[in-house]
Amino acid sequence: MALAGRMGRLGTETAFDVLARAQSLAQQGRDIINLGIGQPDFPTPEHIVAAGRKALKDGHHGYTPAQGILPLREAVVADLAARRGVEVAPDRVVIVPGGKVTMYLAITLFGEAGTEIMYPDPGFPIYRSVIEFTGAKAVPIALHEASGYSFRAEEVLAGITPRTRLIIVNSPGNPTGGVVPKAELDRLVAGLARHPEVMVLSDEIYARMVYDGAAHASLTAYPELADRLILLDGWSKTYAMTGWRIGYGVWPAPLVEPAVRLAVNIYSCVNAATQYAAIEALRGPQAEAEAMIREFARRRDLIVHGLNRLPGMRCPLPGGAFYAFPNITGTGIGSRRLQDELLEQAGVATVSGTSFGIHGEGYLRFSYANSIANIERALARIQAHLASR
Repeated sequence: MALAGRMGRLGTETAFDVLARAQSLAQQGRDIINLGIGQPDFPTPEHIVAAGRKALKDGHHGYTPAQGILPLREAVVADLAARRGVEVAPDRVVIVPGGKVTMYLAITLFGEAGTEIMYPDPGFPIYRSVIEFTGAKAVPIALHEASGYSFRAEEVLAGITPRTRLIIVNSPGNPTGGVVPKAELDRLVAGLARHPEVMVLSDEIYARMVYDGAAHASLTAYPELADRLILLDGWSKTYAMTGWRIGYGVWPAPLVEPAVRLAVNIYSCVNAATQYAAIEALRGPQAEAEAMIREFARRRDLIVHGLNRLPGMRCPLPGGAFYAFPNITGTGIGSRRLQDELLEQAGVATVSGTSFGIHGEGYLRFSYANSIANIERALARIQAHLASR
């Protein structure tokens, strides 16, 4: 059979490949510590699960509006006002089955042959994958280790051309855990005044996961971007709801109709019970979500300290998310090779930095969404492996 040529441009998310290999080794009896997959190791809080059960018991079994049920969109609006201090109308919120969908919709709306879309690198691999799938040129925005894996606004602005349609910003970031300082966002937004035709997608799925008492700096705080900013957020990370498949986008008013039209063509709507569970997540008790974030902060400190003690590695302290992204060039081992060695010989799953872009060589991604005990065991195994070489 002959697939459409564009399928040759569609990539994947290597973390799932690593997960599959790790699971295969575990099924063979190997003891594998998984620091590769980016998903909380906590259960969804019970009051959220109960809300989903109640929705099913109450008969919410059918289609919902493609844009999402109004009570959930109203809950999102209230949460945005409380946490980001931004006022939006419920009509600008589009509920989607997971965070990836908002990025897919946004990139699809603006990407085509002859256009350019800028994306962070090292960055979430689906950005580049979907950009190239649309036929647009994927233009990497370098993230710099020396500045905590932030971009430099002047470099972003210098990369804009007459073909640039969309700029993607991700803070806190995957795979680095980097947080873009507010001062850098200020410079970016000021410079974008010279490029009113360029849209911005702000991926803030890790917005609640910032550490050391820092406040999340959101692009929604800039009124001058309101008519060209798409916000991506959701429930997967904050509430340990990855398998529920629920997220949302906040869109400029003129883009809601085309985004919903794409939604109708792709997935019809988000399943009803999940939407009611998501209402409870936002409106209900936050204690478990906050405790999970505090635990991630403890694990972050442990893994970064441990990585910095390993020969040939250095790791800045990530400001958010649940990833550490050490520089491994001092080991003399390439990223993909070390990823494979650690999995197959040491029983520790990580993800090569090359899975996240052209600037990822010389790095590994560690997810510290695993227990303190397992992180300690993994560090000991890595140390022994490096010593044995």
